Amino acid sequence: MGIFSNSVSICQFCIVGTPPKDLPEWAATSLARQGFRSIEEGCEEQSIGWVQIDDPELSDFAGPHTFQYDHYLAFSLRRDQRKLPATMVKAYRKRAEQEFLAAHPDLRRVPKQKREDLADAVRGMLLARTLPVPAVCDVVWDTRNQLVTLASLNGKVIELFVDLFKQTFDGLKLTPLHPYARAGRIASGPLEEPLRQANRSTSEAVLDLIEANNWLGRDFLFWLTHETLHGSGDFSVSQPGPALAGEGFVAYINDRLQLLATSESGQQKVTVSGPQQDFSEVRTALHDGKEILEAVIYLEKQEQVWKTALKGDLFHFSSFKAPPVTLEKDELTDPAMERQAVFFERMGLLEEGLQLFDSLLESFLKIRLAGDWPAREQQIRKWMSEG
Repeated sequence: MGIFSNSVSICQFCIVGTPPKDLPEWAATSLARQGFRSIEEGCEEQSIGWVQIDDPELSDFAGPHTFQYDHYLAFSLRRDQRKLPATMVKAYRKRAEQEFLAAHPDLRRVPKQKREDLADAVRGMLLARTLPVPAVCDVVWDTRNQLVTLASLNGKVIELFVDLFKQTFDGLKLTPLHPYARAGRIASGPLEEPLRQANRSTSEAVLDLIEANNWLGRDFLFWLTHETLHGSGDFSVSQPGPALAGEGFVAYINDRLQLLATSESGQQKVTVSGPQQDFSEVRTALHDGKEILEAVIYLEKQEQVWKTALKGDLFHFSSFKAPPVTLEKDELTDPAMERQAVFFERMGLLEEGLQLFDSLLESFLKIRLAGDWPAREQQIRKWMSEG
């Protein structure tokens, strides 16, 4: 589902580097240079490039008006790929080798180089007879805070996106907004130094920062589970965004949790599904030493509700459902203006949900980075075991 949908899976990145002052014009030229090129009439295995967010068939980017929405730059990554079933490729290769041997009765087996040539020929023939399958995911670049949102959690797509972004926008690259990086954007003043001291990574490499600090997402979900059971669930907006500072909201976990058990025999993931009342199965798992990897989080502000399955080790937001977009329109409404209005309304709701999440995360950091956390953690675990 794309960024215009009320439910979308997203991950976020920070821009590394300094964009030029004429960013929209420069971006138009850069996007056009790496625009998507169709392979429907050829036999290439895949094609990757940028297309306009409101029309995946358009990749010319004639000017900023094709992708600029005020301070947002919005476009899409399109990948067309031909996929060949392995069993079919194997069958055609076998047939080609049999025909070659029939034409060369003096040979008992196909020579290695000829076998590779036949495999390439078979693959090329099958690709030419197979239509490419298109896949499109939306990208929104917020130029105010240099954050980029990608509407996909597919690992291969993320890798392709990061590489193409670097190729497209010379001098810029992306770094994931992983848990430690997100906490770093939130932690200011008295939280800044405790967070730095809590960093368990020995380098600034992204993978090290993610893997060494997986405690952050796991402890966050552990704490929120306790707050859901024993706390009031009431929090207030403390991070910048569409919602007013100090506004109250409710946050809690429900529906589905995924836990990780680690033992000498390896790791095992356990999923607890369905509406949770007393979290008895989860509490037992936590008491046995399991850790929460993923959970469905609800954020409620007045009549509005946001819901997402948070992947704690990466802070990826799966199936992030926001309140529905509501716009008044009539038969005289311009479709282009309506599309633009839907985009702004949609982005406002999405950003507000992330603002609530960041405010919730700050509440956790104030507790987790305090000196008495070990004692508090033991107390929480005791409460968990007692129910």
